[in-house]
Amino acid sequence: MLYLLLFPLSDHINVLNLFRYLTFRTAGAVMTALFLALIFGPAMIRWLKKKQREGQPIRDDGPESHLLTKKGTPTMGGFLILFALVVSTLLWADLKNGFVWAVLLVTAGYGLIGFLDDYLKVSKRNVKGLPGKIKLVAQVALALAATLWIMALTKEPLTSALTVPFFKTVLIQMGWFYLPFAVFVVVGASNAVNLTDGLDGLAIVPVIIATAVFALIAYVVGHTVFSNYLQLHYVPGAGELAVFCGALVGAGIGFLWYNAPPAMVFMGDTGSLAIGGALGTISVVTRHEIVLAIVGGLFVLETVSVIVQVISFKLTGKRVFRMAPLHHHFEKKGWAEPTVVIRFWIIAGILALAGLTTLKLR
Repeated sequence: MLYLLLFPLSDHINVLNLFRYLTFRTAGAVMTALFLALIFGPAMIRWLKKKQREGQPIRDDGPESHLLTKKGTPTMGGFLILFALVVSTLLWADLKNGFVWAVLLVTAGYGLIGFLDDYLKVSKRNVKGLPGKIKLVAQVALALAATLWIMALTKEPLTSALTVPFFKTVLIQMGWFYLPFAVFVVVGASNAVNLTDGLDGLAIVPVIIATAVFALIAYVVGHTVFSNYLQLHYVPGAGELAVFCGALVGAGIGFLWYNAPPAMVFMGDTGSLAIGGALGTISVVTRHEIVLAIVGGLFVLETVSVIVQVISFKLTGKRVFRMAPLHHHFEKKGWAEPTVVIRFWIIAGILALAGLTTLKLR
């Protein structure tokens, strides 16, 4: 909005020429989202506590300590992230850019799905929430719409192509098979972040790290000079998503202020489904879906641990892990919650660095 309003005036007011630069608007989005999250956080938490009273229902089969330490903590803190993210993006991004609106569609849509899930959990005092099949169908429908939109905006030869890290000339043309693949990426990323969101601060920091990496990826693949220098496939218009990523980083840091152990508020599905879906959609736009699996490797590990646990128990009646997702396994082994969280943050940072190497090693 500010870009469309103020940049045309740069011929008369030189300082407004700053709005042409993605780096300036990305920094503005970071600071705006951070400011909004910090300012409105306390009031939103008070409101959630008033409405929820008993807070988020705690799993009876989870770590015993959670029944004592987390009881009464309100959920739906994802509202704070989404509020700061959407307002900041609308202020600083070029709203003529279709990719921005496609990512916002998934973010807002998945946030609504998560809200319905959280609402049912809180109102019915049940950890199950929205039926899994309904949730999955809604996620797939939104991802399908966004992917078709993105494919329509993407120029050949990338319209339905998959790029491969480390290989500068490899471009796999998938045709219409790219559609279910991209839907899988978006839905998978959304649910992977959701599974990771089980301890205070555990999910939001890896999300911040992964988003910062994709802010850089979006910037370079949307810039002709940098994409050519790094031998990346150029995606016109993708650079504008750096502003969205900046807003998500700022909103995430602001939320962490209140979600740091011991958490004053939980993200809930309202936040985790939305920001996971946003990351997946950004990877589809930038054609770095495989890199997302590296950068977001922690989310992949958490998801795989659940899949392995379910398959093992159904086939053999035995569990591979003491409890899934993986972070609960280490809790059951006696690791303190802050130890699990910080060590997982370190893993997320290492995987992000590994993902960044794909930009240069080709």
